[in-house]
Amino acid sequence: MSRPLVVKVTCGSEDAERCNQGFTVAAAAVAAGAEVSLWLTGEAAWYGVPGRAEGIALPLATPLADLLAAVVAGGTVTVCTQCASRRGITAEQLLPGVVIRGAASFAEEVLQPDVQALVY
Repeated sequence: MSRPLVVKVTCGSEDAERCNQGFTVAAAAVAAGAEVSLWLTGEAAWYGVPGRAEGIALPLATPLADLLAAVVAGGTVTVCTQCASRRGITAEQLLPGVVIRGAASFAEEVLQPDVQALVY
């Protein structure tokens, strides 16, 4: 049995390669059967909004929208409360299955026994 994985992505199109790496790891872990929680913070918060993930393209990489769909289908996807607020993103604007939660929820997740947390 694998341990839970929490992936926090802190960047967006300004660092498309690092952003895509975080999404790729989260989607690969879902495909492997792991319990996965993907957190979208900073500029990555925009990818919780419909149509935004389609705007990032990286040669030789799985499209971000496909990776996000895989994680939404098999794990959880959360947009940071403060990051959403700073960008004017509301819960009603998010993709189905994506939620807004704060730092206390993130801390609670990563402090659970046997959790692996990665930040991109």
